[in-house]
Amino acid sequence: MCAKSVQSHRKDEHLFLAEKFFTQQAKSDFEQVRFIHQSLPESRLADVDLTTHFAGFTLPLPLYINAMTGGSAQAQKLNAGLAQVAAALHIPMATGSLSIALKEPETVASFQVTRQHDQRGLLFANLGADVTVAQAQQAIDVLQADALQLHLNAPQELVMPEGDQSFRWLDNLQTLRQQITVPIIVKEVGFGMSQETLAKLTSIGIETVDVSGRGGTNFIQIENERRHQHDYSYLADWGQSTVESLLESQASQKHLTILASGGIRTPLDAVKALRLGAQAVGMSGTILHALQHHDVTAVIAWLQDWCQQLRGLFALLGCHDLTALRHAPIVLDAALLNYCQQRHITVL
Repeated sequence: MCAKSVQSHRKDEHLFLAEKFFTQQAKSDFEQVRFIHQSLPESRLADVDLTTHFAGFTLPLPLYINAMTGGSAQAQKLNAGLAQVAAALHIPMATGSLSIALKEPETVASFQVTRQHDQRGLLFANLGADVTVAQAQQAIDVLQADALQLHLNAPQELVMPEGDQSFRWLDNLQTLRQQITVPIIVKEVGFGMSQETLAKLTSIGIETVDVSGRGGTNFIQIENERRHQHDYSYLADWGQSTVESLLESQASQKHLTILASGGIRTPLDAVKALRLGAQAVGMSGTILHALQHHDVTAVIAWLQDWCQQLRGLFALLGCHDLTALRHAPIVLDAALLNYCQQRHITVL
């Protein structure tokens, strides 16, 4: 790569700060959701089928590596490792935003390395919701991408020192939905989604949404750290948690395919998200953290064990697939019940 640009430096800042603020315990409200233990599950791990479907794809596991990085030499190395993990587990992977690659062609290799290491896997290109059709198609072509993630990140842009100041995106999303031929996944970047947002996305024909709630990587915290005055610290808890976002999505699940990310740390978190309606769960910070402390082989082994534990939890609940899991009895803590009451949500 050439000398590091301002944008490339910002990508490395994001990586450094994401690792600095990473915690093993996430505040995503999964602890407020409990399964009812069944002493006679009448199941076997060998009978559990974790197959899922979204955006026209059939996947052997309800798991994907979510958008993280790209645009620098450090990011290129990490993307190579992430792609190797995705290839080994046969799960999709999304790159970080390709906006820098559209402006600085010398950074393209930091994204294309994913396709080099996962030639037959599902790769998702990622861009902001304000891009043109031509820019979106260029990003898809760069990766030979199978789908396009369009991220919504108004709080991040507000706090980012060089962030955008216009958040008028709905009409552009509709245009992209109509003209881009690969599947489109609209995702938050960690602030969750509301019933109102999901209804707007449904109205323009969006079919797949990643609610990406509060509890994982916090881009307000990251961008505020980059501000000299650190003057947006009061927004550190902004947004809906992943659990709250999944509750918000209950009425929309008839029309939308829901994905969940944000604070997924354990297989139990994943099973709870799947029970609340997600077709698959995305992980980013947890895998990125592992890859920065262990080699690729170790990360693959850890994630394979993670998925085996996921299978075991299905069996513990007496559920042989996702459809059965949707009927597993749960209870919600008082705070979530209060939330549902105020938001007029009926848990399915």
